[in-house]
Amino acid sequence: MHLSGTKEKIVRNLFWAVIGKSVTLLGGLLVGIVIARYLGPEQYGLMNYVISYVTIFQIIAWCGLDNIEIREESKGSIPVQVVMGTAFGLKMAFAILMVLLTIATSWWMEADNTVTLYVLIYSISIIANTFTVIRNYFTSVVKNEPVVKSEISRTLVGIVLKLVLLWYHAPLIFFVAASAFDFILLAGGYNVAYRQMIGSISDWKFDFGYAKYMLRESFPLLLTSAAVFIYQRIDQVMIGAMIDKESVGYFSTAARLVEVMMYVPMMLTQTISPILVRKRKDSQSLYEDRAQHFMNIVFWGTLILSVLVSVSAYYLVRYTFGVGYLAAVPVLQLLSFKAAGFALSTTAGCMLVIEGLQRFAIFRDGFGCVVCLMLNYLLLPRYGIMAAAAVAIASYVCAGYIADVLIPPYRHLFMRQTKTLLYGWRDIVHIKQIVKS
Repeated sequence: MHLSGTKEKIVRNLFWAVIGKSVTLLGGLLVGIVIARYLGPEQYGLMNYVISYVTIFQIIAWCGLDNIEIREESKGSIPVQVVMGTAFGLKMAFAILMVLLTIATSWWMEADNTVTLYVLIYSISIIANTFTVIRNYFTSVVKNEPVVKSEISRTLVGIVLKLVLLWYHAPLIFFVAASAFDFILLAGGYNVAYRQMIGSISDWKFDFGYAKYMLRESFPLLLTSAAVFIYQRIDQVMIGAMIDKESVGYFSTAARLVEVMMYVPMMLTQTISPILVRKRKDSQSLYEDRAQHFMNIVFWGTLILSVLVSVSAYYLVRYTFGVGYLAAVPVLQLLSFKAAGFALSTTAGCMLVIEGLQRFAIFRDGFGCVVCLMLNYLLLPRYGIMAAAAVAIASYVCAGYIADVLIPPYRHLFMRQTKTLLYGWRDIVHIKQIVKS
């Protein structure tokens, strides 16, 4: 490829992003399958319940600072040491607060103190995650290679550690601790990469005045991130609280396989979005034409994948997680269509960013969040985990499609999505039109 320096840097950055995500996702899936077969549905469900529960507080601890940090470092108007030091200080303060709140709420809600102990152990990940400020810095300078290498190393070491635990038939508490230790390894890898390529973290500086500015800027993003997480992951927490931990095991089995499916539209969106940005600069009509083709192909391609996974759900569960998880088969048959809903939503979300309309996204995601909580609360006790699967799909449809007709600046996207649903299948073989110069 004959590329300019900037384009080569972008392609190289995308390459490392894809490699890192692929290794992390596939490595996590494979070791997750082995652990699930070893622990059984009840203990595996308990572990996923703990992880999902702590992650709720992790989102709050991030306080929406990641995108603001990257933006400020890219602008270069404030010294990097001040931006990183202030972001790190804020994240650490929120992390400590959220760890205390996580443990307190678990102790108050859970009758079994063992669950609270697991929550305490895994909440260490909230503290370790404060070092994502280093990852954000490398993202701001379009240099993913150092952090991706750290993430790949973390994944491989984590896999070896968990295999050792399996070899010695370790109890569940060790696997929870190993999952938390993954984040400590990652924080250490980020620190090593930063020290080798940039300098010492002791050079970071916290600025109280700048901290107020960052909090003010990040608060809307915190609300959006919290809403997105709730309608994406709260189902496992509600299943564990309203039904039982074994049901979480079956649901999380199907969710783990669907997560791999959702990687396909996500990577297609990340790959094509720079091309759409360029088309929009050249011609609005050309952009609209390519955007429609892009949405058609991503949605219908993912829908075909969803159908294939739904049809082969028995064999996927039987020959991966094992016969002990066959109760997850009907869940996977339905939940696989969540990937199609995600494809319809994420392609529209990509266009919102390209068109500079992301400031209204909180209403979009908030709508999906409310639908998710209400429907799960009403339907879970009566219909069990199949209801959770249906609600997961409904939440994406509401947040990523129905909400677009309710928000005036997004109605043109609703029309585009409707065309995709009705006529998009015609373009499934025309993917070359998107990249044609």
